[in-house]
Amino acid sequence: MKVGLCGLGTVGGGTFNLLVKNKQEIAARCGMPIDIIQVASRNMNPTCDLNGIAHTENVFDVVRNPEVDVVIELIGGTTVAKDLVMQAVEAGKHVVTANKALIAEYGNEIFDLAREKGVTVAFEAGIAGGIPVIKALREGLAANEIKWLAGIINGTGNFILTEMRDKGRTFEDVLKEAQELGYAEADPTFDVEGIDAAHKLTILASVAFGIPLQFERAYTEGISDIAPSDVRYAEEFGYRIKHLGIAKRLEHGVELRVHPTLISEQHLIAKVDGVMNAVVIDGDAVGQTLYYGAGAGSMATASAVVADLIDIARARKQGSTVGVPSLGHNADQLNDLSVVSVEEITSAYYLRILVQDHPGVLAKVATILSEHGINIESITQKETEEHDGLIPLVMLTHVVQEKNMNHATQAIEALEEVAGQVKRIRVAVSED
Repeated sequence: MKVGLCGLGTVGGGTFNLLVKNKQEIAARCGMPIDIIQVASRNMNPTCDLNGIAHTENVFDVVRNPEVDVVIELIGGTTVAKDLVMQAVEAGKHVVTANKALIAEYGNEIFDLAREKGVTVAFEAGIAGGIPVIKALREGLAANEIKWLAGIINGTGNFILTEMRDKGRTFEDVLKEAQELGYAEADPTFDVEGIDAAHKLTILASVAFGIPLQFERAYTEGISDIAPSDVRYAEEFGYRIKHLGIAKRLEHGVELRVHPTLISEQHLIAKVDGVMNAVVIDGDAVGQTLYYGAGAGSMATASAVVADLIDIARARKQGSTVGVPSLGHNADQLNDLSVVSVEEITSAYYLRILVQDHPGVLAKVATILSEHGINIESITQKETEEHDGLIPLVMLTHVVQEKNMNHATQAIEALEEVAGQVKRIRVAVSED
């Protein structure tokens, strides 16, 4: 099988070197050799020895090459990459990509064309790096109705929260180090504000629940305003803060949300630290399963790219053009569950409220919560941390609908004894 590689950066370089290094093993696994016959990149990668392989700076030369069976898209973005993928599919070529933004935003259109042309568009590498979670959902768990899934699917955010917890550092301080280490981009918005995770979660939810991709409906909330005190208070309550992507099947729709979450320190996913990723999937037959590993990196992500290539080669070996459906369900069997508004979700909450150290303030706050049907599970008043006459009230609530918490929060912030905004973080309930 002859492939054209577009992009020779971190993942592209890893893919090239893995195909060369494990060439015999790969051929043995799929029944035929996989050969790179053309590479398109603006810059050369010093770790890659092209050794006579055709090189071009124009990625569309690869699409136009009649010898290329599979186009590997590793250039990123959603403009040129979309044109590249659509033209490759139109030309009857299979595509392997690590581009989660492209799939989350334009996957419905891309997969429709791929079905029409009888080719595969594979994207395992776009979600959680080297962790084969898409394959697990589509194949290993195919007999299950997936009830929910939750994951740490952005290593940058996980690294920042881990450092804040372990060393008591501020978000800004750790972010600067993450940028210096190459974990975060110069503009870290996609990572720390949850957009990258929302792209991945959108794809996971579609595969899990058999729904069209609906990235525009995903709720995203970042971690940039998490304070060291929040991390510390969460620990005192027996929780850790993680930036989670959560998708849950309901009778009337699907929850699709990315936000900081308090997780019991006893839960396995609470122990996933640093830049590592993990996804928990709950199926009605198998129960909960955990998928853990490197969520990014040259060779880890290349592992997923090459695995997709092997799947395509195996199908070709058997005389087939298309294997498992892209989203795990036949196109005519996708269901019409829509993404529900975040106001409709239910959750327990962590609240941190800065109040004046006056008698009766706690009673006022408790009354407002009660009026909105919100019960307090635990509460602590940090008198030792008085600052400018203010002390933090920190509490955990029982499960409540988000819109009720919104109304209660507005009422609390309107109290003259309360300073600034109420800091709130959702708390994962037991079934999560």
